[in-house]
Amino acid sequence: MFSKILIANRGEIAVRIMRTCKEMGIRTVAVYSDVDADSLHVKLADEAYPIGPGEAVQSYLNKEKILGVATRSGAEALHPGYGFLAENPDFVEMCEKQGITFVGPPAECMHKAKPKQNARELMRRIKIPIVPGYDKTLTNSASGRLAQVEEVAESIGYPVIVKPSGGGGGIGMIVARNRQELIRAVRSVEDRGRALFGVSSFYVEKLLSGIKHVEFQVLADNHGNIIHLGERDCSIQRRFQKLIEESPCHILSPHLRMKMAVAALDIALTLQYVNALTVEFFYVPDTQEFYFNEVNTRLQVEHCVTELATGIDIVREQIRIAAGEQLPYAQDDINLRDHALECRITAEDVLRNFLPCPGIVTGLHLPHGLGIRIDEGIYERYEIPFYYDPLLLKLITWGKTRDEAISQMKRAVDETRIEGIQTNLPFHRVALEDEVFSAGRHTTDFVERQNIIGKVRERARNAKG
Repeated sequence: MFSKILIANRGEIAVRIMRTCKEMGIRTVAVYSDVDADSLHVKLADEAYPIGPGEAVQSYLNKEKILGVATRSGAEALHPGYGFLAENPDFVEMCEKQGITFVGPPAECMHKAKPKQNARELMRRIKIPIVPGYDKTLTNSASGRLAQVEEVAESIGYPVIVKPSGGGGGIGMIVARNRQELIRAVRSVEDRGRALFGVSSFYVEKLLSGIKHVEFQVLADNHGNIIHLGERDCSIQRRFQKLIEESPCHILSPHLRMKMAVAALDIALTLQYVNALTVEFFYVPDTQEFYFNEVNTRLQVEHCVTELATGIDIVREQIRIAAGEQLPYAQDDINLRDHALECRITAEDVLRNFLPCPGIVTGLHLPHGLGIRIDEGIYERYEIPFYYDPLLLKLITWGKTRDEAISQMKRAVDETRIEGIQTNLPFHRVALEDEVFSAGRHTTDFVERQNIIGKVRERARNAKG
């Protein structure tokens, strides 16, 4: 087992990984940008090293600086968390060359899954349904490329969604409902893909409506053992970014659960995958069909609900797998014993289109009690920088039933006080009370269809009156 691990991330995920490392008797090394010098992950680490200015490209995305710290600190392994360098195969290869164990899949697994067109082609070969679309190489000329894309959109029917090949987590995707929007979307996705992921290529899919976003958590070791830990329902989203997640999916039948789980395991086996993998599907309740969406070759933000539903520490298993150990579980050992729910609490103004709101946390009260877990990256008097994702903390509740988990979450949200900045707590208060959510019938268009923002605005007016 490792004696020291560098965590190449920040905020709540760095804190969460450190907590498991501490329980395992592993020393931790933090890296931080100039604006993160007072961050919670820096305070909790055994060692901490500066890596540059606030801009991520000069700090958390600087491969050479981070690996330099790993070497200087004597860290034997590196955990990337999620985001930043977590799905960068070039970075994994650099770690491998320097003799630093990457806590995640080998580079070859990432190459098989990226760009995303590769993953879609792989699904075709193993007979797993994919969303109608077009992902072959497009012509090099701008005019010819646009003509091809327009032809594709006409053939599959508007609305369509243009997705960057190198992206993940919904970042950079744009919906087009007609030809004019399509042209703008293609140009924007190419530019953003080049800037954010170093890849300007893209693909086009039919935009499905009335769907659930269901994903399966897979673990695989170097000894040929592979299991899944059940599914998560991540359907409450805004701009393709998840806001509320739960495990298991309330309306998924045992038969469909089994079919999707088998598909997820087939995908992992085809990738010859090692470590933690998430396989995302779109599920259509009206037709009982499901389609492959994408694979994420890393830890997910919402991994916590799976941990609480199954009782398995996924980060611990990631580290054990990276150290060459075998999974201590067989598939028959896995059961979803509880229902878990997660709300992402962000520094955003819901009524201003979720505008990020950095600032100083002047007051903080977090909820406690049986059935509540908090993964936080803030503390009172902490100044939230504007350079990074506005995620502050995750509220996670669990109970024997879904209703119990929801009741606990309502209490947790009501007790949470974060002063000095705007947060999305008002959104969660309204969403948790919605009858469609209570019935588990929410889909990815829940926020728009249920007019959640309008209800938040109305509640705010009434509070002032």
